[in-house]
Amino acid sequence: MSKPPAGPRCAALVGPHGSGKTTLLESLLFVTETIPRKGAVKDGTTVGDSSPAARARQMSVESNIASARFMDEAWTFIDCPGSIEFAHEAHAALMIADIAIVVCEPSVDRAPVLGPTLKFLDDHQIPHLVFVNKLDHTEARMRDVIAAIQAVSTRKLVLRQVPIRDKDHVTGYVDLISERAYAYKPGKPSDLVKLPPDAAPRTEEARRELLEALADFDDKLLEQLLEDTVPSKSDLYADVSRTLAADQLVPVMIGAAEQDGGVRRLLKALRHDAPDERTAMKRLGIPAEGEPLAQIFKTQYAAHSGKLSHARIWRGPLADGTTLSDGRNTARVAGLFRSTGAQLAKLAKVEAGEVAALGRLEGIATGAVLTASGSVPKGLAAWPAAPAPLFALAIAAEKRADDVKLSGALQRLAEEDGSLSSHHDPDTGEYLLWGQGEMHLLVAADRLKTQYNVPVVARPPHVPYKETIRKPMRQHARHKRQSGGHGQFADVTVEIRPLERGQGFVFEDRIVGGAIPRNFIPSVEEGIREYLKKGPLGFPVVDLAATLVDGQFHAVDSSDAAFKVAGALAMREAMPNCNPVLLEPICKVSIAVPSEHTSKAQRIVSGRRGQILGFDAKPGWPGWDEVHAHLPQAEMHDLIVELRSLTMGIGTFSWAFDHLAEVTGKAAERVVAQANEAQQKKAAP
Repeated sequence: MSKPPAGPRCAALVGPHGSGKTTLLESLLFVTETIPRKGAVKDGTTVGDSSPAARARQMSVESNIASARFMDEAWTFIDCPGSIEFAHEAHAALMIADIAIVVCEPSVDRAPVLGPTLKFLDDHQIPHLVFVNKLDHTEARMRDVIAAIQAVSTRKLVLRQVPIRDKDHVTGYVDLISERAYAYKPGKPSDLVKLPPDAAPRTEEARRELLEALADFDDKLLEQLLEDTVPSKSDLYADVSRTLAADQLVPVMIGAAEQDGGVRRLLKALRHDAPDERTAMKRLGIPAEGEPLAQIFKTQYAAHSGKLSHARIWRGPLADGTTLSDGRNTARVAGLFRSTGAQLAKLAKVEAGEVAALGRLEGIATGAVLTASGSVPKGLAAWPAAPAPLFALAIAAEKRADDVKLSGALQRLAEEDGSLSSHHDPDTGEYLLWGQGEMHLLVAADRLKTQYNVPVVARPPHVPYKETIRKPMRQHARHKRQSGGHGQFADVTVEIRPLERGQGFVFEDRIVGGAIPRNFIPSVEEGIREYLKKGPLGFPVVDLAATLVDGQFHAVDSSDAAFKVAGALAMREAMPNCNPVLLEPICKVSIAVPSEHTSKAQRIVSGRRGQILGFDAKPGWPGWDEVHAHLPQAEMHDLIVELRSLTMGIGTFSWAFDHLAEVTGKAAERVVAQANEAQQKKAAP
């Protein structure tokens, strides 16, 4: 058997929501004697998912870090959220991990959900194995489960174990290299047992498949198989370790984490087969030699310790109080900590390979590579970009006095989770919080309340409708007022005409002979622009030209203010007679789904007043399609919710504003009526 690396290693647990990752983490910590007893997700007593938001929903909403020792070797396990809405956090953890444990259920129907995760691992050449969990609750055949997972993996999957069944129950497993059989014992190490006769044929077949897969990468083993020579077990163990580290093969292990079944064998496989930090450094383009170097993969604001920057220490040692820089920002480490869930243990220094939380690195962002000199290696692997936003809520602090606190809290949330963003929408006047889905934003709103004490009111955002005109108009307007002393006088004649879609607003001046002094003309334009913020239908006016053609002035009573009022008055009187029409924003959307769901995506578009432009294969995603369409923005608010509900949670889309289109008839009347009603409520005392 290969000699395991001696340095600290890091394993990330990934997989879909409900696959049992948090339960597996709890079992790993119990088996390694890190914790004296196991907690349960339903009771909210696990080491992972310690945040109020996670426990309220009984699901991971952020990465949970735990340190452990197994056979006197240091390990860090990172339990990553399974929902695609929190995938950005999982991707960051995977980037710094030595190995990923892909946890899944023994379900053929659920296998496609693993596709995006496996693709990320394959694209970034991250070594990974599959742990098929919950085998104590299934009748599915492993052959069918593996075939279903293989359909969404570009790497070859190979069974390391086959289950032993007693009727409909899995009672143990056979290790395909050692050819030994074991029986599960809940809460205790498995017992070595005699191989059941009925398991022998399947074991022999699975072992042959394993050897043939390994032989694809080992000429010596290939020769032995061709000559019917029995290879040594030590050589086979070495082949598994080598192909795993090179991300050539994906071993598949089985178990039942809730009963600790297969967990000790998983730990032993990790101990012998998982590569150390040097393999991960090579993958990331970090030289092995040089000054201490750390990379931030998670930013967290804790209630009592302030900002914590969780980092993988690629080169060490790193001591508390060290000044670090990413080449632009410099900060002093104010505390080093080892995490086990919500518990932090203070450290004086950390060595290469370890994962640690660095205190109060202000100005340092997730993904940053830090050294004392600020010199960052060239040619580093690109850090995963934050996904484009897909879902928005308009938010406001419950108390107006908390507006400033809300701004600061949102900035910190965005530091912790790069897939969250917020901004003020100039068209609707709302403050929008953007994320990856409804659950993503509801969790963010919960954290604003519980973590930052800023409760918010959230609702669907308004659609930024516009309006324009269809008919030209010439309008005369006079503003005259006498109230003692200097009065107000301005007289203008304005010609209004529609423009082609997308041309915005154009102001022209054709005043001749000094009918209006030149210094007053900008005030006329200002008044017109002021009016265009809200036209006769109640929305901003676009795509028209206003030309000042004539006017009069008074030597004493005319002023900038008077001509501004006259310009707005001309528009107010003319616009209702210019055949105003409502415009709605139309977005260009690309919906990405597995090919078997393409027809569903097309029906979603049709059911939302969309226009299908076509579909084709998604580049770089075998078995996936992209449906291209034009979709009204008014129909997009919960698009991601419906799309994911019809695609087992993995469908997604990208979008961009494309053009404005006219809305007429009852649809337009309904929008205008709703806008008027909202305006009346806002104006009511």
